Order: sequence, then C-alpha cells, then structure tokens
Amino acid sequence: MKEYLKKNGIRIAVIVLAVALMTGLGAAARGGNISFLQNASGVIKAPLQKVLSSAVNWFDSIYGYLYDYESLMAENESLRSQLADAQKSARDGIEATEENNRLRQLLNLKEKHTDYEMESCKVVLWSSSNWSSSFTISKGKNAGIELGDPVVTEYGVLVGQVTELGETWATVSTLIDADMSVGAFVGATGSSGLVVGEFSLMQEKQAKLTFLADGAQIYVGDEVLTSGSGGAFPAGLVIGTISNIQTEAGGQIEYGIVTPACDLDSLVQVFIIKSYEVVE
Repeated sequence: MKEYLKKNGIRIAVIVLAVALMTGLGAAARGGNISFLQNASGVIKAPLQKVLSSAVNWFDSIYGYLYDYESLMAENESLRSQLADAQKSARDGIEATEENNRLRQLLNLKEKHTDYEMESCKVVLWSSSNWSSSFTISKGKNAGIELGDPVVTEYGVLVGQVTELGETWATVSTLIDADMSVGAFVGATGSSGLVVGEFSLMQEKQAKLTFLADGAQIYVGDEVLTSGSGGAFPAGLVIGTISNIQTEAGGQIEYGIVTPACDLDSLVQVFIIKSYEVVE
C-alpha cells in the first residue's frame, strides 16, 4: 500500500481536489437561485474543469510512460539474461561436440597404435615470450607425465615435447621452438634428416629440415614424418610438409622449410604419449 501511494500520490491528490471543487459548485447550483458569486464561479468552473482534466490526463500519461518504461526495462533485462544463458548453452554444446570429435579421432589413433598409452590435457596458457614457442598444459607428474614425452593431436600429428614438469602442470615446447629437434624422414623418398627449430623461422610458424644424407632428393609438397631414431618420438607421426627448398650460403647443401601439419594457434586440447613401443 505504501508503495502504491508513493507512486500515485500526486495523481490521487489532483483527482480528490477536482472532485471536491466540482461537488461544492454543484451543491451551490442546486440551492435554487444563482447569486453573482455563484455565477462568477460558474464562469471559472468551465476552464478550471478543463485545466483539471488536462492535469489528470497529463499525470495519467506520465504515470503510464513511467510504468511502461519500467516494464520494458524489466523485460529487456530478462531477455538479456535469457540470451546470455542461450549463448552459454550454445558454447558449451559446441565445445562438447568438438571434444567428442577429438576423442573419436583419438580412439581411431589408439586402434592403429595399440602400444600408445595416452593422456588427454587441456592447453591452459601460451608463453608470452618472443624467444620460444611453448604452452602450459593442465596435467603433470601426478598424471604419470614425464619429461621428454611426445605431444600430439588426436590425429597423431606431432605438436612437440614436454620440456618442463610440475605436479599438476607441464610445459610443452612445440616443434618450431628454437631449441627443438626431431629425427625425421621424407615420406615420398625416404630421405632422412632432422627437423630443427630456428628463431627466424619460428616467427613464421615453420621449422627447418636439414642434415639430409648426401644425394637426398626432397620436393615441395613432400610429407615429413618422425623417423623414430633416438627413441624420443615414435616413428610415423606426421610433422608437416615441405613448403620451400633452399640452399645454404655456399649454394651446395639443400634444406627444406617445413610447415607443421597442426595449426598451433588453434590448439585447445592435446594428448601426451606416456609410453609406446620403440621399434629398433
């Protein structure tokens, strides 16, 4: 009741005043003869009624506007809340679908490589340094992860290697990091070499295929795979493709520019190969 009077007090007061004035004037008129004063009041009464009527209508319109405005604001806030909930549900649904797809691909990878013991991890933080290409993952020692463990996507594409380790986190250096090196061979020709990170190429999201055997033939578009030499990485993981071929300063030794098969910038989940069968 107090809230109602607070919102409608002025309107009620104007209406009461108008009713009282009109009642008094009407009672005087019903008394019979109309005196000069009554006649004068009649002259005043007509325009006053119009003024009072206009005032009431004006207050009605103001009240109606304020009421409609508050209603619209409340409805707007409700719609905003509903939209935010719908957007969150959509994002959650997309994320769940993407994760299901990754796990489905991982299952296919495990079926092809039954010797792989793998651990799923989230990418939680990329390094802000311009001198390295690395990121932090959501698991560490307590999940059985060890230094040197290979890191891949759900498709079996090489991402990098665990280079720092904590109890609940680990750092992964990507294959384009300036300190990385991976034994490799070129799929089409079988030429062996070494994929190494190089600072200038790291800025271009690329790595270098070098230390090729004498007489090795490589071509643009050739697929580069891990060779498994040294036992640091299982054989057959996809590293990338040769996107360019260049020669050293002397002009005699060729080397390849390798573009990674995985899009490093879009990684949200990776898989650690904790153990695998080393093929001699």
